Amino acid sequence: MKQFIVLLAVLPIMLLFLAQFSLEQQNNMKVALITDIVYAAKEEAKQQGGFDKEALREELSSKLGISKDSIIIDAPGIHEIKRIDEDGSRGIISYKIVVPIGKIRADSKYFGISDKGEMGYKIESSSPSEYLGN
Repeated sequence: MKQFIVLLAVLPIMLLFLAQFSLEQQNNMKVALITDIVYAAKEEAKQQGGFDKEALREELSSKLGISKDSIIIDAPGIHEIKRIDEDGSRGIISYKIVVPIGKIRADSKYFGISDKGEMGYKIESSSPSEYLGN
C-alpha cells in the first residue's frame, strides 16, 4: 500500500517529463522547418538582390499553421541591394526573421506558471548579394 501511495505522488511528475519531451520534439521540428525555409529564401534573395517578403511570409505561415501577421521580417525587398554599391563596396543583404514558436513548457499550468509572452525563433544574418541590376 505504501508503494501505491508513492506511485500516485510520483506518476504525475514523471508524466510531465514525457509531455516536455514530446513538446521539445515538436519545437525542434518547427525550428528545422523554419531554418530550411529561410535558407532557401536567402539563396533566392542573393540572386534577386533582396527578399520576396510576402512569398516568405506566406510559405512560413502555410507550413507552420500560424498567422502571417505574427511573422516579423526585417529585410531589404527585391532588387534593393546590388552586388556592388555606388561607392564600390560589396552589397550585403542583412536580414532578421522572427517566427513565433508557441509553447515551450509543458508544465506551466501544472506548476502555476503564467505564459504571458509568446516565444519565437529568430534568425539574424547577412549574405553577399549577387544581383547585378538592370
